[in-house]
Amino acid sequence: MEITRAIASREDLFRRFAELGIATHTTEHPPVFTVDEARALRGSIPGGHCKNLFLKDKKGVVWLVVALEDAVVDLKALPEKIGSGRLSFGSAALMRELLGVEPGSVTPFGLINDTEHRVKVVLDSAMMQHDRLNYHPLSNDATTTIRAEDLLRFIRSCGHEPKVVKLD
Repeated sequence: MEITRAIASREDLFRRFAELGIATHTTEHPPVFTVDEARALRGSIPGGHCKNLFLKDKKGVVWLVVALEDAVVDLKALPEKIGSGRLSFGSAALMRELLGVEPGSVTPFGLINDTEHRVKVVLDSAMMQHDRLNYHPLSNDATTTIRAEDLLRFIRSCGHEPKVVKLD
């Protein structure tokens, strides 16, 4: 018998923020699937805008790499920086299973769904220099702004200890 687990909703995510005393602001917009689409639709949302890479190494370890949208992330050089094997993009099915999100909606907020702590989290040090950061709240039809220090608190509340690494 297959056991299915509940996937956190946007409301569950916001409830977690409230429980942690984390203030956020969310802006609704049409769905966006690329950084360029997000730039065109986001208007003047303040803070660092980010991209999220859902990766898997040759040993089967899953990685979520989060950086500023303009950061150049060299997948060939990345393993040495983060201590992984050779990296490739993780499948949509694995993304759904571990983060509970669809392609185009990858976000560190998806860690709320990684209850088995299978995803290793890497945050770009340049991104963490911003006071406010922006991510999708589990779907790509909105952007949620959070303070960098609160992002760390949220990630840790999900049972993950992120590595902060200079990626660019």
